[in-house]
Amino acid sequence: MRVFVRAASAGSLSAAARHLGMSPAMATKHVNALEARLGVKLFHRTTRRLSLTEAGSNYLDACQRILPEIDESEAAAASQRVKASGLLRMNVPLSFGIRYVAPLLAEFSHRHPEVRVELGLSDAHLDLIAGSWDLAIRIGRLADSPLQTRQLGDSCMKVCAAPAYLDQRGVPRTVSELAQHNCLSYTLSAMQDSRHWAFGPDGEVKVAINGDLLANNGDALLAAAVAGQGIIYQPHFIVGTALKQGQLVELELDKPVVKLGGIHVLYPPDRRPPAKVRVMIDYLAQEFERAPP
Repeated sequence: MRVFVRAASAGSLSAAARHLGMSPAMATKHVNALEARLGVKLFHRTTRRLSLTEAGSNYLDACQRILPEIDESEAAAASQRVKASGLLRMNVPLSFGIRYVAPLLAEFSHRHPEVRVELGLSDAHLDLIAGSWDLAIRIGRLADSPLQTRQLGDSCMKVCAAPAYLDQRGVPRTVSELAQHNCLSYTLSAMQDSRHWAFGPDGEVKVAINGDLLANNGDALLAAAVAGQGIIYQPHFIVGTALKQGQLVELELDKPVVKLGGIHVLYPPDRRPPAKVRVMIDYLAQEFERAPP
């Protein structure tokens, strides 16, 4: 369309080509392709000059209205790569998001007042592309995907229970003894279910367990454990405060806990993500480096 408008103005495809920085042959191909797509001739062509057909004249009017709107839309889109602005949609695990992400957003908003944040809190691993999320935080081992990633920190697993529970039921010393205890399991983990917990760095040791509570949220399990209901197997970022305050006691067993993996931010495979995405990732990395969770 730009070649067509410039050629109509200059009366020459070669003049249009010079103005747009392309060869005359390429300019001719553009106009030929446009005519083939529309199914009409846009120019009467002679060896010396171009003149518009009736269809070409009508199409020129439309192009002159449309192209400035395209320029404006492209400029607006390009500006978001340079200046952080617009709506940023980020999906974060529920407990982690409440504890470690939400408290950071006030300062982020202060630094980047033109960015509006939509914080989606969910323990389910939602599809970023299908859900139109700009970025997500995932904890644990990442599956192969085209998404780009940046590690923000590390986390580890802890097996723990309330002192009152251990006083009543005894303290297990081996993973096999867990079968004699009330083990409260997290349903969204591949390493836990209603019948087994996995131990060893890669989860290679499967241990039989029993329990009267399953939940899809770590904070629900934490509350039950603090109340003395049973033993939980959860990340340190969920149980750390309760351990520090003595509400829970960490259990030392004869098999190592599973290596949980890192805390990662994921974002769509764009070589030049918008500025709003870049500044949020940099901000999170800076904050987590200063006070790792």
